[in-house]
Amino acid sequence: MNQVNMFDVNFDNYDFMDLLDYIDRAIQERNQSYILTCNVDHVIKLRKDKEFQTIYSEAGAVVADGMPLIWASRMLGKPLKQKVSGADLFSRLGNAFEQRKYRLFFLGSAQGVPEKATMNLKAAYPQINVVGCYSPSYGFENNEEENKRIIQMLTDCQPDIVFVGVGAPKQEKWIYRHYMSYQAPISIGVGATFDFLSGSVKRAPDFMQRTGLEWFWRLSQEPGRLWKRYLVDDAQFLVLLLKEMRKRKKVKGGGLE
Repeated sequence: MNQVNMFDVNFDNYDFMDLLDYIDRAIQERNQSYILTCNVDHVIKLRKDKEFQTIYSEAGAVVADGMPLIWASRMLGKPLKQKVSGADLFSRLGNAFEQRKYRLFFLGSAQGVPEKATMNLKAAYPQINVVGCYSPSYGFENNEEENKRIIQMLTDCQPDIVFVGVGAPKQEKWIYRHYMSYQAPISIGVGATFDFLSGSVKRAPDFMQRTGLEWFWRLSQEPGRLWKRYLVDDAQFLVLLLKEMRKRKKVKGGGLE
């Protein structure tokens, strides 16, 4: 298996086509698994969150979602192929989902947002097969009745892929606790993707995405909610990168003696 270990995370060195191969295989075999789109925020949260660590250790696939991780992999001499973000899944794989007639379910975001996202997707991919949408109530992850309702809904709809957009690590924890109950072949946390697809939140321009400045755009859009994540928590990533570089240098140096 082609994996890259960075910051104690085992990344699958996938581009979007590799990820599609993984999805195809899981759906054909009717296995249950989940995909993690790891960004800088995940790397930081993983340092202290034991449950999140377990979720990572049992994932079917882990891809790098963010240019800082791609750059870090190059600096550490283990380059990852491509940024594979949840927000780009439909622009990159929408045609494939449509052609394969995969059954998709959207869970997350505010009332009406996943439905609007579906409408916009259908304008681009008329035959895309979204079999259900649901906006869970606030605090749903701790509400047993609500969770039973969602699991029943998913069981009835029988989706091939469940997209959960309620933010990290909540979405990953919810998937981990329930994916074996609703038995969809693929589950994936996609953060603000439904907001972007519906147009309720504007995504960063392409050049900002390419140059790793998407975080700055998102901060400027929602400063009250995101300042701590980007300016305090994620700033620790630089410290981790420097430590990792020192560690690699030491290992390399040791090998030459």
